[in-house]
Amino acid sequence: MGKRHVNNLKLFDRQKKHTIDEAFEVLSKFKATKFDETVNVAFRLGVDVKQSDQQVRGATVLPNGLGNKVRVVVFAKGPKAVEAQSAGADYVGAEDLVEKITGGWLDFDKVIATPDMMVAVSKVGKILGPRGLMPNPKTGTVTMDVVKAINEERKGKVEFRAEKAGIVHSPIGKKSFGSDKLKENFKALSETILKLKPATSKGAYVKSVTLSGAMSPGVKLDPTQFV
Repeated sequence: MGKRHVNNLKLFDRQKKHTIDEAFEVLSKFKATKFDETVNVAFRLGVDVKQSDQQVRGATVLPNGLGNKVRVVVFAKGPKAVEAQSAGADYVGAEDLVEKITGGWLDFDKVIATPDMMVAVSKVGKILGPRGLMPNPKTGTVTMDVVKAINEERKGKVEFRAEKAGIVHSPIGKKSFGSDKLKENFKALSETILKLKPATSKGAYVKSVTLSGAMSPGVKLDPTQFV
């Protein structure tokens, strides 16, 4: 365990469950690394992801983005392909894009597709799926409104889903954003997750929440704030 990490651990009570404001104040006190850390949050939800009616999956546009340049490719033809190109997509294609990806090209961060292109997209599903790049209607990446989808990705849309043990992991920005902007992003994400509570979920929906920098200790939040 490095000296910086040890010193950061001394700055807060690791067992305390903090308010949102307290948690971000603690995060701001941690000694910085040599790079601009990504700030992440983990929600542990009271859901059984093995049950089809307790899946939690969605997306939200963070008001302050993520601080990254997002490379977007779009599967589309005809007028929709023209719209995507005009909206600033990094690459637009159809069967040619399938061939390009099959050949090992993966220089992109997000994939959008019009519904009519999903048969073609399915041919590279085994490549895109494991990387979290497969377009999905639930996250707004399978749509006829390609302009809106591209703009949302550019602004900093995050996609999330409850994994094993019902945990949702998501970035909410860079540490250099400062507490106010990070809190705004955090609020947008948490509100979306709360709205997606399955009707069949029993007991406490949000069981724990942890805030952390990529190279910083995790700070626990009081889950009773999220109801």
